[in-house]
Amino acid sequence: MTTNATKTPTHTRVEPGILYFGTPVVLISTRNEDGTANLAPMSSAFWLGWRGVLGLSARSQTARNLRRTGECVLNLPSDAMAPAVDRLALTTGTDPVPERKRERGYRYEPDKFGRAGLTPVDSETVAPPRVAECPVAMEAVLEAVRPVGEDDERQRGSIVALEVRVQRVRVHEEIRAAGTPDRIDPDAWRPLIMSFQHFYGLGPRVHHSTLASIPERLYRGPDIERARAVAER
Repeated sequence: MTTNATKTPTHTRVEPGILYFGTPVVLISTRNEDGTANLAPMSSAFWLGWRGVLGLSARSQTARNLRRTGECVLNLPSDAMAPAVDRLALTTGTDPVPERKRERGYRYEPDKFGRAGLTPVDSETVAPPRVAECPVAMEAVLEAVRPVGEDDERQRGSIVALEVRVQRVRVHEEIRAAGTPDRIDPDAWRPLIMSFQHFYGLGPRVHHSTLASIPERLYRGPDIERARAVAER
């Protein structure tokens, strides 16, 4: 008598340069020192209730603006907006361009909204504008700044986790659940997802990502070395 035994999958040890397994893209709008609007795509974000935690380079224009003003808007693009988001790839609001970003091919762009072809609209509770085309816009204020990687002198001062408190949520009518005042219809809401530098919706890849042209080796940090040392003890 024979049986068809189910084979248990095994894990293989790997060292990817990044651990971006897939999170929603966020377009963060902030105000520059001269009063102009900055708009930056990112995907290191998650929410707990009406709090958001944003992982950013401490030297980025967005992080500096947010720490200075204490305000931002978290705009969530749909998967149909991938081309607009991709037009912001490899651009920065910092002039001169920081060395690490210049190494990766970034260039200075003072008009991020114009570059992306998106429309700024006034917010209700904060100074930075919302993105009219984004189905979701969350106005938020900064509550805490937590350094990341401070235990390693090679990373110290380079990454921050910014805790923000959402104080206004606005959505396009078409993603609201019918017959409810505040619920979002998950069948209507189609977020843009970034997974290992590529754009996806809730399905196959939806658009080429210029950001994916950056070699992953340029993202490799000292934590990989530390993890290797622990594993080899």
